[in-house]
Amino acid sequence: MPLFKKRAGGKPGEWYYCLEHKKVEEGPQCPAKDRFGPYASRKEAEQAMETARERNLEWENDPKWHDSSTRAEDG
Repeated sequence: MPLFKKRAGGKPGEWYYCLEHKKVEEGPQCPAKDRFGPYASRKEAEQAMETARERNLEWENDPKWHDSSTRAEDG
C-alpha cells in the first residue's frame, strides 16, 4: 500500500490543453509532461497551440537570440 497518493498538480477550475489527446481538460487529468496550462478559461486553453506558435515565432525573431557572435559560430 503506497504511503502517499499520486496526484496530478493543479485544481478544478483551471483549464489545460492535453498534448497527448489534443483536447481541453478542466482540472489536471493527464500528467504534467503531456499538457500546457493552467489557463484561466476554457477559451485560453483552446488557443494553446496557436499561442505556442506565436511565442515560438517571437523568440525565433528576437534579436537577442540572434546576435553576431551566434551567427559567427553557426558559420
